[in-house]
Amino acid sequence: MSKIVASGIVKRYGEKEVLHGIDLELEQGKIYGLIGRNGAGKTTLLSILSSQNPATEGSVVVELSSAGAGEQEDWKGKDCSANERVVEGRSRTDTDENGRENGRTAKTDMGHAKNELRLETVRESVWENPKALSHLCFSRELNTMVGNSANTMKVKEYLKIASLFLPHWDQKMADRLVAEFGLDTKKKISKLSKGMLSMVTIVVALASGEEFTFLDEPVAGLDVVAREKFYQLLLEEFTETGRTFVISTHIIEEAADIFEEVILLDEGNILLKENLEELLERAWCVSGREDEVDRATAGYTQHHVERLGRSKSVTILAPKPGEAPNNERTDRLEPKPGESVENERADRLTDTDIERGQSGRKPGFTRGSTGLTIQKVSLQKLFVALCGEEH
Repeated sequence: MSKIVASGIVKRYGEKEVLHGIDLELEQGKIYGLIGRNGAGKTTLLSILSSQNPATEGSVVVELSSAGAGEQEDWKGKDCSANERVVEGRSRTDTDENGRENGRTAKTDMGHAKNELRLETVRESVWENPKALSHLCFSRELNTMVGNSANTMKVKEYLKIASLFLPHWDQKMADRLVAEFGLDTKKKISKLSKGMLSMVTIVVALASGEEFTFLDEPVAGLDVVAREKFYQLLLEEFTETGRTFVISTHIIEEAADIFEEVILLDEGNILLKENLEELLERAWCVSGREDEVDRATAGYTQHHVERLGRSKSVTILAPKPGEAPNNERTDRLEPKPGESVENERADRLTDTDIERGQSGRKPGFTRGSTGLTIQKVSLQKLFVALCGEEH
């Protein structure tokens, strides 16, 4: 399986450090959501991962894996030699003389039979390395206020140049997207509306055909119909090809439906990287009388605290299954069926939910906590809770 591995990425502009030792792995065949506040370092991180911006410290490599003995093949079937090869054993099934299956591990010695299956991992640094860059595309937001040669081009000229730099360019896909979005390819980039500029970046990203494709604010300026069309096209391409997409966006709630994993960047640090469904399973908003809320959430960090009179509302992030809570308490008690635990949506707190709480999926409560409202939170609300407060 191919992946991108970033290790210890630091980026400084003069004396200002905007990325602080980022370690990140992006696996093949996933749609990632990269979210963070303005200035958190999202665009800088994507530009470093795609070799459009050098890191001050650290490294970024593309790891490519396939079975074979000779040249490493990339995902489109083209040969590329390796900077570094790591050959690992891989189990295969063989049959004995009686027809029974025996598990056997293929040997990795170069001198063994050709039918022995070997798994090769090739690591290529992305910086100024055409072999690695042939797997990457960063389609970033166009800005007509910046004086560069792109703004003087017509749309068709811009797409033509993109096709020359992207070795897996799909012209049929580009033509289809231009037609679906109704782009006037004879217009200059500088004359396009913000929505049309976003459409151009989407065309480049999807038609690039690259295994790892990064999109920076792809739906900025698009109306709701165009945004829905983009999400549909993205999912179609993902389903058909298994490409990896990393999408940086501020329209969190709308895009959350397509994310498999979310990367939360906060002030130049990765706050979390996790499967979205599993993350939201352990995110809760607890509200009620202040003393009851404090007692119920004891041992958890309270985020986004809101008070109204004697009432209080907090967001908490329960530990992952198998992890201890913040204060390593082990005597948490769940509310029992029949105890008074209110919820604006009763189906959010069924007996099944209570049973799941014992595996860490729901926060623990001390016996006797009553009059509480317990709700799951959306990705957007969790993001506001974790990153919306000043540090």
